[in-house]
Amino acid sequence: MPVIYPPIDHWIWLIPAILIGACIGSFLNVVIYRIPLGMSVNKPKRSFCPICKNQLSIWQNMPVVSWLCLRGKCAHCRAPIPFRYIAVEILTGVLFGLVWWNFPPQIALFLWVLMALLVVITYIDAEHLIIPTNLTWAGSLIGLIGCAVWPEISELAGYNMSWIDGLVDGGIGWVAGFFGLWAVVELGKKAFGRKEMKFDKEVDWQLREPEGDEDPLCFVIGEDSVPWWDIFSRKTDKLIVDATEVVVDGEKTGGGRLIIREQDIELADGRTFQLENMVSLSGRANGAVIPREAMGMGDVHLLGMIGAFFGFSGVFFSLFSASLFALIAALIGRIGFGKQLPFGPFLAMGASAWLFGGYKLWEWYMNLVGI
Repeated sequence: MPVIYPPIDHWIWLIPAILIGACIGSFLNVVIYRIPLGMSVNKPKRSFCPICKNQLSIWQNMPVVSWLCLRGKCAHCRAPIPFRYIAVEILTGVLFGLVWWNFPPQIALFLWVLMALLVVITYIDAEHLIIPTNLTWAGSLIGLIGCAVWPEISELAGYNMSWIDGLVDGGIGWVAGFFGLWAVVELGKKAFGRKEMKFDKEVDWQLREPEGDEDPLCFVIGEDSVPWWDIFSRKTDKLIVDATEVVVDGEKTGGGRLIIREQDIELADGRTFQLENMVSLSGRANGAVIPREAMGMGDVHLLGMIGAFFGFSGVFFSLFSASLFALIAALIGRIGFGKQLPFGPFLAMGASAWLFGGYKLWEWYMNLVGI
C-alpha cells in the first residue's frame, strides 16, 4: 500500500520548517558571537561557555529547550546565558515558518538564507555597530541566483517574468541599493564627517586596551571614550590629536600634531610607528578631530543585498520603512542627535516587512496613483 504524504501546502509542514529554523538559529548564535571577535565559526566545532570556556554537550545545546531547562545559566559555572540566545532561535524558527507558509518551495531555501543573514546582521550591528560585508556579498550572490530560479521574487508587486528578466531585475536592485545609499553616505561624510573637540585646559588622552574579549580598543580623551570601530570606518580615516605631550611605550616624544590611523601613528616630527608593535600610547592634548560616519558602509552593502533579492521596488520600500522604524525607535528611546543608532537592524526590518506583505501596500499605492 503506497504511503500518502500531505500536500506540500499543508500546515503540518510548518512544524519541520520551524524546527529547522530553530536549529539554524542555534548556529547563528555561534556566528553572532564569533565573527565580531575574528574567530572561526568552525573551530572549535562545539559551542562553549564564553565565561568558563567549557564545551557544551549535545543536550546542553538543544535549541530553545536547553536554555529553558538550564534556566538561562551555564551548566558548568552557572554564569547567566543571555536571553539573546533563545530569542535568536525562536525568531529564526518563526521567520522560517512564515517563509514556508507564504512562498513556494523553490524559493523558500533562498529566503531562508536571507532570513538567517538578516538575523545575524541585526544582532551584530545592534551590539557592535558593524556589518560584516562578507555576509552581504554572499547574500547578494544568493539573491541573484534566487531571482533566476523564481523571477517573481524580484518583483513581488509586479508581473510574471522569465529567469533572465528576474536576474536583470535583481541586478538593477543591487545597483540601486548599493550605489543609491553609497551616494547618501558620501554626502553625509562631507557634511558631518568629523567631530572637533576643543578643551580650555589640557586633558589626558590614551589608547585603552580592551578589557574583555568582546570589548574594542578605545580612544579616550578627557571624559570621552570612542570605540575603535566607530572611528575608522574606511582606510582613509584619520584621528588627529592636538597634542601637547605624546608618550609612546613610556617614552616622551614631545607634542604637536599627532595623526592616528587604523594601523599606525605619525608623530609631528614625521616618525611613524605601527600600532601592533606598540605597548602603550598616551599623553595630553588641547583638542582632537575625530572622523565619524552618518551611516556606515556596511549599510550600503546590506541594502545592495536586499536589492539583489527584491529588485528596485524592494529597495525603495525597505529604505523608506527602515527610516520610519528608526525614527520611531529614536523617539521611543529618546535618542538625540549625535547619538549612534545602528541602521542595519531597521533595514532588516524593512526588508522583512516588504517580504511579508509590504509589497501588497506598494502594489496598492502604484494602482492608486495610476502607475
